[in-house]
Amino acid sequence: MNVVFDHLTKRFGDVVAVDSVTMEIHDGEFVALLGPSGCGKTTTLLMTAGIYRPSAGAVRFGERVMNQVQPKDRNIGMVFQSYALYPHMTVYENIVFPMKLKKTPKQVMDSRAREVADKMGIGHLLDRRPGQLSGGQQQRVALGRALAKQPDLLLFDEPLSNLDARLRLTMRAEIKRLQMELGITSIYVTHDQVEAMTMADRIAVIQNGRLQAYCTPDELYDQPQTLFIAGFVGNPPMNFLDAEVVQANGELRAKGVGLDARVETARAEKSAGRGPVVLGIRPEDVRLSRELRPDASAGEVYVVEPLGRDDMVTVRLPGGDIHALAEPSDDFRLGETVYVTLDPARVQFFDPATELSLIWR
Repeated sequence: MNVVFDHLTKRFGDVVAVDSVTMEIHDGEFVALLGPSGCGKTTTLLMTAGIYRPSAGAVRFGERVMNQVQPKDRNIGMVFQSYALYPHMTVYENIVFPMKLKKTPKQVMDSRAREVADKMGIGHLLDRRPGQLSGGQQQRVALGRALAKQPDLLLFDEPLSNLDARLRLTMRAEIKRLQMELGITSIYVTHDQVEAMTMADRIAVIQNGRLQAYCTPDELYDQPQTLFIAGFVGNPPMNFLDAEVVQANGELRAKGVGLDARVETARAEKSAGRGPVVLGIRPEDVRLSRELRPDASAGEVYVVEPLGRDDMVTVRLPGGDIHALAEPSDDFRLGETVYVTLDPARVQFFDPATELSLIWR
């Protein structure tokens, strides 16, 4: 089922929680709404579910405007952060409850409930109550309950936030596999950019109620259209340095306090000669060396954080700190002088006034 937000807006008094969001979700697509707390992503989800009514604009399922349609008539399945299971009911009773409300025949209910429970790996838990289950098992019950009613649309409101890191990894894979297997259009709200990047076909980034970008995970990571997106997406986050792009000896160079780096013409031509810009570079695109190399800037190792496969090294440059990922075997030590080189094909440039990309917009 296609879902369309057409200038979707929600106001609470003078506060604009969702500001004219327009986007289309294709049939069978998995879309993540990503942004910090309070940005409007859950409000958008609740308007899709019919729990909130839009102040302006429309939600459409296919060609049908859903603004006045009751939640029970939308044929949606919802999975919440808090699981929202009935504690006095067994797992089986929780799964069949939405189907009872729709007066589904008993035999059909039983068949669907057991099929979904087996698919979710909880078939042996049908006689237990939620209080006897682990967090991961409760989340599987909540997902099974949503799937058993055979919805046209699945809505997820930060469903993995209460799980530990290992279980989140497992459940991410299971939810994505099930969604692809069943082909149900899904909208997934999260503030965790790792969840969004690993699960979604496309990601809608929302900030202060406004849609900042709507694209694939690769495009979002490699071609950030705003300074906010560049800093929000990526772990460790992108480095930002004040610079100017100037022409010297037939090539473009990014120059700042203690910084002088060669950059690719195709990436920097819109930034050249316009004065101050914000240079962005991801930690994995920063190289550290103990030997002076061309285009390198000298700095001092300020902090070394072991991450297992890599060390994150914070280097203090005259114009600010920069983070780099290094091999643990490099064994950088606090206080030693290192030379920083930026990958000229991976730098980003942003207008400090508008915060818009000078490459991708």
